[in-house]
Amino acid sequence: MLPLHQGGTEARRPPGVQCARIRGTLAPMSIEPRRTPRSRMTARERREQLLTVGRALFAEKGFEGTSVEEIASRADVSKPVVYEHFGGKEGMYAVIVDREVEALLGALTGALAQKAHPRQLVERAALALLGYIEDSPDGFRILVRDSPVAQASGTFSSLLGDVSAQVEGLLADQFRKRGLDPVVAPVYSQMLVGMVALAGQHWAEVREPEKHVVAAHLVNLAWNGLSSLERRPDLPSD
Repeated sequence: MLPLHQGGTEARRPPGVQCARIRGTLAPMSIEPRRTPRSRMTARERREQLLTVGRALFAEKGFEGTSVEEIASRADVSKPVVYEHFGGKEGMYAVIVDREVEALLGALTGALAQKAHPRQLVERAALALLGYIEDSPDGFRILVRDSPVAQASGTFSSLLGDVSAQVEGLLADQFRKRGLDPVVAPVYSQMLVGMVALAGQHWAEVREPEKHVVAAHLVNLAWNGLSSLERRPDLPSD
């Protein structure tokens, strides 16, 4: 059989198809498209990716329920990569918790830092907590799972203690101006912060009503209660 340029009858090759000669004839052979190599992450990018994956897993399953194997699998890396960056899930968890504490504490202390009417400070603190929950639901779940509001120890409880110390100073100043005993300000600050935190924990699960509505009701209870305090409260005797 003659080649085409010499008058042969072989079929013309379609474009993009190579041919292999088999027993004197040409057989079409497909060409696989070149695969674009996957770009490698920098160390910083990989670390942030692992933290994002770990944060979601810790929020979903808790610290005990999350394994290094699962973190590595979701991040599409080998286990040694996780150990290389964090030394294990304990190191990763500590970084995540530290970031969440810094974010929430920054929001709450920022809300209380500027001088304003006490009612406005309560409003700002309530909105700051609810805003954090709205923007970082996974982070809030991690903090609360680590140490619920009702627990006396743990990261979240320590954070609330720091906020209570700030509120305590504000309340003590207001108590003096109103002729109330500033010695009990620490007790009231714990009650006030605890009330807002528990309401926030409930809202994190149900998300009803809207954030500003919840904040308004918190302020209604907190401020109306504070503004009508008795100088010498007492329980009636039986």
